Amino acid sequence: MTALITRAELRQAIDAGAVTVLDTLGGAQYDARHLPGAIALVRADVDAQAPALLPDRAAAIVTYCSNTACPNSGQVADRLTALGYTNVRKYREGIQDWVEAGLPTESA
Repeated sequence: MTALITRAELRQAIDAGAVTVLDTLGGAQYDARHLPGAIALVRADVDAQAPALLPDRAAAIVTYCSNTACPNSGQVADRLTALGYTNVRKYREGIQDWVEAGLPTESA
């Protein structure tokens, strides 16, 4: 099971530039709104795109999707771990929690 990260921890890591954030919703949802600096990476693209997007397998990576009911972030995190990434965490509450807390987002 992937380790979790809290909203406060994630915000601090984003502000410090100490994490790569992966939006696992992709497509129109990513284009409409995503966490600051997030990169879109859906499960179907992990094997093909991860080596180029995430060359450092020890770097801090956080996955998120819409909310606690969404399985995408866990699926991407699990696949990254299987590919040898060693510092992957999941923001289980997702963008819904981030927006409800009044934190900034970006759009494409």
